[in-house]
Amino acid sequence: MKEEHRKEVTGALVWAAVMLALALGATYAHRQGYIDRELVTRLTSGVLGLWMVWYGNRIPKRFTPSACARQVQRVAAWSQVLSGLVFTGLWIFAPVPVALTAGTLTVFAGVAVTFGYCLTTQTKAKAS
Repeated sequence: MKEEHRKEVTGALVWAAVMLALALGATYAHRQGYIDRELVTRLTSGVLGLWMVWYGNRIPKRFTPSACARQVQRVAAWSQVLSGLVFTGLWIFAPVPVALTAGTLTVFAGVAVTFGYCLTTQTKAKAS
């Protein structure tokens, strides 16, 4: 396995371990009466948002030979990082119903920005 792939797999496994450990630890703390159910939800959702930020930050670091594809990578990275930060912030500070609704809409908006940019780039390429 190439060193680059090994780093990718290692990073993914570390994130998986952190998310599982946090979820199991928070569930255990809830069962012991140390934290309430809402905090378990906030912790697990918050770490999910940070995971989105981490992966979004990694997108533009991948080598792509095409200038157009690099631009799409940058837009995808920015939209994922920003939507991940907003998602995390909502789960930390907003009431749960607001965090659920607005957080989900924020993630969808990030995906829509990337998808829309890809469509406009494709349209511009065909017009050239």
